[in-house]
Amino acid sequence: MATREDDEPAAAPTPALAVAAVARRLGVAPATLRTWDRRYGLGPSEHSAGAHRRYSAVDVERLLVMRRLTLDGVAPGESARIALATDVTAGPVTQVHGDGPTTPTSVVDAALAGDVEGCARLLALDAGADVVSWWTALVEPALAALARRTVVDPPGVDATAAVHAGVLAALRTRTVPIAGARRPVVLVLVAPRETRPLVAHALAGALAAEGVDARIVGGPVGAHHAVELAVMTRARAVVTLGSRVDADLEVVDRLAREQPDLLQFVMVPDAAAGAVPLDRSVHRARTFTGLLHEVLAVATAGAAE
Repeated sequence: MATREDDEPAAAPTPALAVAAVARRLGVAPATLRTWDRRYGLGPSEHSAGAHRRYSAVDVERLLVMRRLTLDGVAPGESARIALATDVTAGPVTQVHGDGPTTPTSVVDAALAGDVEGCARLLALDAGADVVSWWTALVEPALAALARRTVVDPPGVDATAAVHAGVLAALRTRTVPIAGARRPVVLVLVAPRETRPLVAHALAGALAAEGVDARIVGGPVGAHHAVELAVMTRARAVVTLGSRVDADLEVVDRLAREQPDLLQFVMVPDAAAGAVPLDRSVHRARTFTGLLHEVLAVATAGAAE
């Protein structure tokens, strides 16, 4: 057997795949893949005997990014742009640790065992890891899997809390203040009477990774106080997150009336959509990825002016 210089076995090359095999893996029609190839350049890069085009492992990783973004509600053109710009040559976003690759299942297993340190190790963000992919491909599926389980924990063990602690530790370690010129500020608010959701930290962390000064506002925040904070920080945008069907969005309405040029983004359940005071400055986001890209567009455009 051929070996590398360090005597480790050489990795077997990943076989190139035909369009039908890739379509089955992604759960889309072959015609969809051909459309993505024709319109966006997300096509196969290898050729087999007979000049048949085949998808390499890198091609498939890009398509997985495209598929995940479109499922999250991002427009196909924008999804393709992000997929083409994403560095997928290192393989999946999940890290490999001493005990194997990190997957949602491995995170859930550690959490159910009450292994807080294990969760933190599995969820740690490597320096080059993409926060968005980490959140959507690892953290969210792990939390969703835990939410479907009925567990009987002994005192001091809380599987969901273990994942939360690991996520917060990862974001705290990854988010390093950027010195230099003043960065655009985005305020992240939580609707009154609601507990701060973990997604607020994920959103702020993803924004910070793109050079935005994202600040999560804690404690009771009345409508008048929110207006003062927006003015004081010279915020480029304000995000309001809510999980209740009766989400209190008075702050959004007050900001829209008193700061009509300040763009606001609101993410609430579909059942609460009717309470969002939509106008030219208030927009509703339906997915984490869609929300992030809309806020980034506003923040970075404002910073360039």
